[in-house]
Amino acid sequence: MKKWVKRLLISFGILAGLLLAANFGLNFWLKTQLPEYIKKNTDYKVSYKSLDVDLSTGNILVTGISVNSKDPQNTKVIGLQGTIDTLKVSRFGIYDAIFNKTISSSDLLLAKPNLNVILAKPVDQKTGKKRKPFLFENIRINEGKVAVFKHSKKKFLSVEQLDLSVENLQMTEESVEDKLPVVFDRYSIKGRNFFFRPDNVYAITIHSINTTNGQMSAESFKLIPLMSFTQFKKFYPQKTQLFEFTIPKMEFKDVVLNKNKVSLAGADFQSPVFTVYNTGVKNAKKEKKKSNFEVNLENIKLKNAVAQINKSDGSRLLSGGNLNLNINQLVFNKSTSEQVVPIGYKDFTFSGKDIVYADHQNMAIGSIALKPTNGEIRDLSLTPGPQPNGKTTVDLKTSHIAFNINKLEFINKKLNLDLKDVLVENANGIIKAGENKPKKSTNLGIIQSVIVRKVSLKNSNLTYDKGKEPLAFHDLNATVNGIEIGPKANNQGLSFNVKDYFLTTRNFAYKTQFYNISLGLLKLNKNKVQINNFAMKPLVSRNQFIKMIPVERDLYDLKMGQISAEGNWDLFSEHKFINASHVLIQSADANIFRSKIPKDDPKIKALYSKMLRSIKIPMNINTLDLKNSVLVYEEDTPESMGPGKLIFSNFNMNVKNLNSAKAKGKPTRVDIKINCSFMNLSPLSVNWGFDVADQHDAFTISGKTSNLPVSGINPFIRPYLHVTATAGTIQEMLFNFKGNPAGLHGTFNLKHKDLKIAVLNKNNHEKKGFLTAVANVFLKSNSGNYPEAVTVENVERDPTKSFFNLFWKGIEQGLKKTLIGKNVEKTEQKVKNAVSSVKEMKQSVKDLKEDIKQKKNTPQPLEEKKEKKGFLNGIFKKKDNSEEK
Repeated sequence: MKKWVKRLLISFGILAGLLLAANFGLNFWLKTQLPEYIKKNTDYKVSYKSLDVDLSTGNILVTGISVNSKDPQNTKVIGLQGTIDTLKVSRFGIYDAIFNKTISSSDLLLAKPNLNVILAKPVDQKTGKKRKPFLFENIRINEGKVAVFKHSKKKFLSVEQLDLSVENLQMTEESVEDKLPVVFDRYSIKGRNFFFRPDNVYAITIHSINTTNGQMSAESFKLIPLMSFTQFKKFYPQKTQLFEFTIPKMEFKDVVLNKNKVSLAGADFQSPVFTVYNTGVKNAKKEKKKSNFEVNLENIKLKNAVAQINKSDGSRLLSGGNLNLNINQLVFNKSTSEQVVPIGYKDFTFSGKDIVYADHQNMAIGSIALKPTNGEIRDLSLTPGPQPNGKTTVDLKTSHIAFNINKLEFINKKLNLDLKDVLVENANGIIKAGENKPKKSTNLGIIQSVIVRKVSLKNSNLTYDKGKEPLAFHDLNATVNGIEIGPKANNQGLSFNVKDYFLTTRNFAYKTQFYNISLGLLKLNKNKVQINNFAMKPLVSRNQFIKMIPVERDLYDLKMGQISAEGNWDLFSEHKFINASHVLIQSADANIFRSKIPKDDPKIKALYSKMLRSIKIPMNINTLDLKNSVLVYEEDTPESMGPGKLIFSNFNMNVKNLNSAKAKGKPTRVDIKINCSFMNLSPLSVNWGFDVADQHDAFTISGKTSNLPVSGINPFIRPYLHVTATAGTIQEMLFNFKGNPAGLHGTFNLKHKDLKIAVLNKNNHEKKGFLTAVANVFLKSNSGNYPEAVTVENVERDPTKSFFNLFWKGIEQGLKKTLIGKNVEKTEQKVKNAVSSVKEMKQSVKDLKEDIKQKKNTPQPLEEKKEKKGFLNGIFKKKDNSEEK
């Protein structure tokens, strides 16, 4: 053997001997001196039954360990107290433990540990020094009982019968403060009576935990408030909610804890019960900065869950049963937490039954199903709450609501929603308007853009009730396309636009204080309107109406066979307008009644041009036709015996350019042509015109009637004027007036023949012979073949009266000048004088009668008495007879 080989072998032998001696010496020292060394150089007291150390491998085997902190009150280090049946450490870092005071190992086995761990007080991140951590690559615990306490001695975490296998476990006091208390890669765990207290408000308990083939299951998971709701509101007055959860069974796999990140997959929660208690705090103060946790959950399922949210008084606000939720790739992190919806997800499905919401407006849902792309609600019921507080309430049921979603996302905390379609079927109920007027607000809320491409309402019956004026839609079907909601250009509120719509309803009804308005059919879209069998019927009698109104007012009784319109209009967007090419009203039957018994209405009445000009939106109707209609006007006074009546039958009207003078480029001159039958006896035509844009409200009106028997107007003048026309014909009447709000002027021409009148007594029966004779004396009974037109002038308008009152004054002046003469005032005075003379004559007759009666009672010579009696009787008898004619 060569010398160098021999020397090498000797060297190895000496080295091995030294190692054996060192190992023996170290084991001897550890067995005899280590506890004392640990006691002097660390914060713990340790004792054990046996200890074996392999210096070459760093493996340590210890049995019968007992460990305690030297100073349990020292919160700067982790406190330990308890026993460990067996401790086995592989590749223990002896050098780091002795010189760097860092405990590290590749593998750690704890058999039957019974330990209480007190976490050190978190280090001040600005001034404190970071403490040395425990670093274990792998750890196993068999039949362990572990309790972890915070530095304040409050229990933080505990578990019994723990069997644990963890790879790359790490735990430091800084993780408790701002991160997870433990982090690891892979694990296997089994234990009972798990307890975790993250703060002073809640505790989490789990009856048992088990892991099989990477699948973890937990039974009887509970998030329990540590105080009553009353105590919570007292000690945490700025908190908004208190939670309570119970999950009988949950399963998940692939749990990963890494620094501030929690990840797991396949979570399945069976029959959980969630309860949320609202405190009523609306403007809670900002809390201390939240922990920067990140949660990634893959394939999360909630089955048959029950949830309830309570109000601050303890009553139920929202509840739901049989809730089922599946979420794929749910993410919660710092970025999502700053959004309106603080979580992100790839896909989800949600379903539930018996959803109930109770507030000023109650809501109940039989069943609901939601996905990111669509949703469906069945058996929705809305009812008013016990205290609506003047808000709008809904009492409604609908069997089915469905919708499809193209896009739903929040960008910079603003909602961007694109709905493909919404369907509502069989909605039946009442919407009652609230008393409080909505406040105008410039706050745009969270809406950035909402698009609803199609909304369909089918087979519904809805009533909108605003006080005593309900609006009822029966058999309502409607489709609205292209709804767009977004901020206005100046960001002062939201704009609302509709591209197109189509609505049909039957047996429409609307009640006001005095009327029931109904129609048989309504069809409406953006270009056409059709209304069949329109009716506006009084709910009260004429006598009741007169008693109910403080000032004089018309009472209408209207019927229309059909109303149709063509054109285009927009009544929903910010820029509303009406532009109709043609409006047709057929077979209208209108009765207008006015009583002069109530007081006059003192309000100033605008002319029609000003009324149209006051319409706020651009409106233009190229042609409006009223055909084959009847108009009856009735009026009574305190002195009249029944109402006077004017009848316009076979009424046809054509209106050109009916407008509000707000449509650019459109004509503003309104021309109206009327052709009808007056009193069912003679034709009447009228031409009427005005310019809506004319601020002076000038107008023209002209017309013609012919071959009217004067007896035909008796139904109006007989009860109203106590005069009846006994004979004669109006062969032709022409009028041509111009006017403005101050009055009118123009010309009047009347061709008549054999005109005679009779003056009636107060009962409209008995003819007053003398007054009739006087009236006919001054009346021109014949106009001749070519009568001259008279000038109508200085007809002043009473601004509290209507346009037609002014028009009638013009006709009245024309009639007076034609039938009585141009000097109307003088003639009227003569008639008054004649009437006065008749009254004086009647009084004289009464005086003579009284004298005769007195003389009858005075004895007279027989001859004289007879002579006087015969003469006077003849005279007065004649007078009496004439008075009774």
